[in-house]
Amino acid sequence: MFLGYEDDPREGGPSLGDERATLAEFLRCQRLTLELKCSGLDAEAMARRSVEPSTMSLLGLVRHMAEVERDWFRRTMAGQDVPSLYRSESAPDGDFDGAVPDPKAVAEAWETWRAECAFADRFAAEALDLDITGNHQDEAEVSLRELLVHMIEEYARHNGHADLLRERIDGRIGQ
Repeated sequence: MFLGYEDDPREGGPSLGDERATLAEFLRCQRLTLELKCSGLDAEAMARRSVEPSTMSLLGLVRHMAEVERDWFRRTMAGQDVPSLYRSESAPDGDFDGAVPDPKAVAEAWETWRAECAFADRFAAEALDLDITGNHQDEAEVSLRELLVHMIEEYARHNGHADLLRERIDGRIGQ
């Protein structure tokens, strides 16, 4: 176990809330799970690749999720014309490929991820309702409700990856 039940930051959050509060709480817990999976690791461990030829690493996942948060909440829902953080046409997997064992790179990734999560939380909390929509990549219209469910799924999937990555690094499992 990473933490005792009484120390788990995912416990004790809002319960029996309305739909918005429920979705926000599940997303909060998934984000905290990613942080727990990365806790206590140095830059080398954070950037350690899973298995060749994969470029997946815990640092890559943090960078990837910062990019995902930015894309969905700033671009799709808020309609902001902001550049990608790590990806480009020439480096479509820059979030993973650029995850290097440098303490500054790790600190920057966490700072960026937290800023994107904070923007997303503010946006979701201030939205008139969950039915507001945005256009994802100028294609399909998506509601805030659908996006929040998608983000929970996205974190849950990648937290499974994080679980395996962490186990490979130091054998820690669970939570």
